[in-house]
Amino acid sequence: MTLTRTVAAVALALAVGAAQAQAQLPTTGTTVIIPAYGEVKAPNDLATATLAIEEQDKDKAAAASRVNQKMKQGLDIIKREDPGAELKTMGYYTYPVYPEDRPPVPLAGNKPRLPTAWRVGQYVEVKTKNLTGLPKTVAAAQKVLTLNSINFGLSPAATKKLDDQRIAATYKNLNERIAAVAGAMGRPLSDAVLDTVDFEGSGNYAGGRENAVAAAPMMMRAAKADMAEVAEPSFEPGETTLEMRLVGKVRFR
Repeated sequence: MTLTRTVAAVALALAVGAAQAQAQLPTTGTTVIIPAYGEVKAPNDLATATLAIEEQDKDKAAAASRVNQKMKQGLDIIKREDPGAELKTMGYYTYPVYPEDRPPVPLAGNKPRLPTAWRVGQYVEVKTKNLTGLPKTVAAAQKVLTLNSINFGLSPAATKKLDDQRIAATYKNLNERIAAVAGAMGRPLSDAVLDTVDFEGSGNYAGGRENAVAAAPMMMRAAKADMAEVAEPSFEPGETTLEMRLVGKVRFR
């Protein structure tokens, strides 16, 4: 029992001595690199939807005509349901459809294969902040068009406001860490001088492809019934998280 107590006392003395020696290390002129991190969240206030129309016909002109007509109907519906939405048509395509059965490789001089039909389609991108009326707008548009994708994010104004908060949160975290490092070194915070602040990876937050719309597949089924009533879809906009990292160089006088 006595030996155990003696060993414990020696170990405690060594630990105290090591701590005192560490605390006595000179820190004048020491430069410390301190990383900091900030994160802010906000509910999404912008929706980006991609709707499309596709038609197939043996007559290329007939397929294109139906696409043009239905896209115009869809655009009129969207404008009526959501006058403040931003619309952008894109991705107009026309390509031949060949028979599924593939004959043997044709010999020299054989006639080339002829298409059995033509597939024509077009997309429209819809950006809106009217999230409350979005289900009604999409359901109305789906009477003619097909909903290909939908993404939620932050509007430019909301992003700017959140970015200001993100910078403030990250800088606050840096100050907290500087205070913690100064305390661990046994130095008053007034001895620390912030020499450099490097905002590393500014803007590299998850979802950096904010509001990006995935490329719509070329193949889709055309609507079977024109202007049929469609039940309203359900959407949950969710929220966006913006992160920021910075590195501060601190020198102790």
